[in-house]
Amino acid sequence: MAKATQKQALGRGLSALLKDPSNDINSATDKNADKVVGNIIELDLVAIEMNPFQPRSNFNDEALQELASSIRELGVIQPITVRKLDFNKYQLVSGERRFRASKLVGLETIPAYIRIANDQESLEMALVENIQRQDLDPIEIALSYQRLIDEIQLTQEKMSERVGKKRSTITNYLRLLRLDPIIQTGIRDGFVSMGHGRALVNIEKKDDQLSLYEKIISDNLSVRDTEKIVKEFQEPKSKTQSAPSKTATNPKFVENSISDFNNYLAVKVDVKATEKGNGKLVIPFKSKEEFDRIKKLILGE
Repeated sequence: MAKATQKQALGRGLSALLKDPSNDINSATDKNADKVVGNIIELDLVAIEMNPFQPRSNFNDEALQELASSIRELGVIQPITVRKLDFNKYQLVSGERRFRASKLVGLETIPAYIRIANDQESLEMALVENIQRQDLDPIEIALSYQRLIDEIQLTQEKMSERVGKKRSTITNYLRLLRLDPIIQTGIRDGFVSMGHGRALVNIEKKDDQLSLYEKIISDNLSVRDTEKIVKEFQEPKSKTQSAPSKTATNPKFVENSISDFNNYLAVKVDVKATEKGNGKLVIPFKSKEEFDRIKKLILGE
C-alpha cells in the first residue's frame, strides 16, 4: 500500500511539472523528459481528447458500467497511454474503456503513460495495442489489420512480427472482409462465429453467401455443418456425369488436408490423388498480384 501511495504522489508531482509552461516537454531530448518517460503521470481527464485512430467501434454499455463500478471501488489499476499534442494537451492512444469508465464515475484525473509520437506512429500504436486485446470481435481485428496494410504500408510479414501472430492467422482474419456486410455484422453481433465466416468466404457471390447465412441462422448450424453445406454447394450439381467425383476418388489423407490448403492460401485448391499416395495439386490465381502473394506464402519470403 505504501508503494502504491508513493507512486500516486510521484504521478501528481510529475503532473504539476507538466503544467509548468517553462518545462513544456515535446521531445525525448527536452529538459526533464527523462522524468516523464517510463513513469505513471496523473493527468486531468479534460486535458485528454479521444483518438480518431481508435480501431474499436463497439463498447458494451453493461461491461462499461461494470468497469466503472470497479474503478469506483479500486481506482484505475492499469494506466492508459496517451501522446502529447501540445502544452497540457494529450490524445488517447490506448485505454478508451478505462477513460470512458473514469468519466462515468466522475474522476478528475487518470494515471497515464505519456508517449511522444506523430500521427502515423500513434495510429500504429493504437492498432497494434488494440489487436492484442481479448475483447475485440473478429471483424474489428480484421479491419485493424487492413488499416495497418493500407495506412502504415505494413506487409503481412512485418505485421506478423509486430503483433506476434502467424501470417496464416492474419490472412484468415483479412479474408472475413470479403464477406457480405450483413454477414460481417452477424459476426460482430455474435449471431455466427468466425468459423462460420471462414467457411462462407469460400463462396464467391455475395447473394449465395447470404442464402447460406440465412440457412445457418434458421437451422442453427454448427461450423462443421456449415463447412459441409458450403462444400456441397461448390460441387457440380449435374448428376449426368458418370465419372466419380473428386471427393470420391481422393484418399482420406488428402480430403482431410484440402480445407487447410484453401484456408492458408485463400484460394480453392484442386487436389487429385490415388490410394497409393501419388497425385497433383493445382493452385489457381487470377492476377500477378495474387500469384506473388501465393508465392510468398509458399516460399516464406
